[in-house]
Amino acid sequence: MTPPSAESASRRASAYRWLATGREALDAMLAAIDAAKEEVLLETYIFSAEAIGQRFRDALIAACQRGVRVRVLLDAVGSVTLPTAFWAPLVEAGGEFCWFNPFRAGERYGCRNHRKLMVTDREVAYIGGYNIAKVYYGDGVHRGWRDLGMELRGAMVAPLVESFQAQFDIAALKPPSYPPLKRAPLDTEVRGEGWRLLFSGPGRGHASFKRSLVGDLWNARKVQIISAYFLPTWRLRRALVRVVRQGGEVELILAGKSDIFTAQLACRSLYSRLMRAGIRIYEYEPQILHAKLFIIDDVAYVGSANLDARSLRLNHELLLRVNHPDVAAQGKALFARDLAQSRYISPAAWKASRNWFRILLEKAAYFLLARIDPYITSIRWRRRAARVIKPDLVEGTTDELARKAESR
Repeated sequence: MTPPSAESASRRASAYRWLATGREALDAMLAAIDAAKEEVLLETYIFSAEAIGQRFRDALIAACQRGVRVRVLLDAVGSVTLPTAFWAPLVEAGGEFCWFNPFRAGERYGCRNHRKLMVTDREVAYIGGYNIAKVYYGDGVHRGWRDLGMELRGAMVAPLVESFQAQFDIAALKPPSYPPLKRAPLDTEVRGEGWRLLFSGPGRGHASFKRSLVGDLWNARKVQIISAYFLPTWRLRRALVRVVRQGGEVELILAGKSDIFTAQLACRSLYSRLMRAGIRIYEYEPQILHAKLFIIDDVAYVGSANLDARSLRLNHELLLRVNHPDVAAQGKALFARDLAQSRYISPAAWKASRNWFRILLEKAAYFLLARIDPYITSIRWRRRAARVIKPDLVEGTTDELARKAESR
């Protein structure tokens, strides 16, 4: 007979299923929509009108026609090329659609909803780095960008539903009632047995997942990170260096090919100092890297957040922290597979390849993304909040702000 503790651990492990590629994740999501009986909640940053996007829309429309409640929330900047009319058939079928933080009066607001989440029937959830577009529909080696995610069941699904509802309800307000950046509510987290959901958004103070990462790194022995856009804060860099100085190992898989050249330049500006500290750096070569995976001993993080200034300070993000050796072991296998497809950056070869122009370009990119972009975005957000939200609305939680705005 299996000991109760082993049964409990096995049950917890079965609540998580790694989705090793973007194609596997998107196929699983489509199958879940087809099987939905009561509700489908979909939230993403980029949604394309390409064939894969049309498949999702058609599946959602079919769900509506079966009597399923469907709600879709898209970021207005991430999906800027998608016309609102694309969703007219869904709305006609009874579904609901909303833009997050749309453009108004010619202004652009830099704090974006970068989360990727789908929940069906309040039983199954999907999180990860992949958006819904053609480039994500592949294996990351021979076709499509390299990405991954996770299917979730169990107790963590309910807080994901609540989180979606909060984002959707506030975005649907006319006008949306976002709190001022300098008084935005603190990041939140929800804990369960062996797991922790980390919800972060714009505002002062440390992001919840940054605090969690630093805490896990404090006594870590083995750290493996895949990050498409890598621009960690000084505190996070210091924590990674501390792991090596205490006799541990740190391996980074970063983008050999990137869709944002400036982000790659900024990331490479950190290589020399990280390698001097003993951190091993690899660049993923077959396709553009878009995955986000952090493994610290037997703890695995998966979700939408990169280790850059936007994810750490400006965007709405969602990460799951799982403390389970079997789940971490599967994550380590994914890391090993990507490592085999990556090129090791030798400190000597890297130093020999540098020239003053390249170094200057990388430093300029770092300054732009780590300093200028957050500063300008903060100013714009504060100006927008001053116009949209009256003084009596600046106190309280996001939910309270939404209720007050509705009652005006």
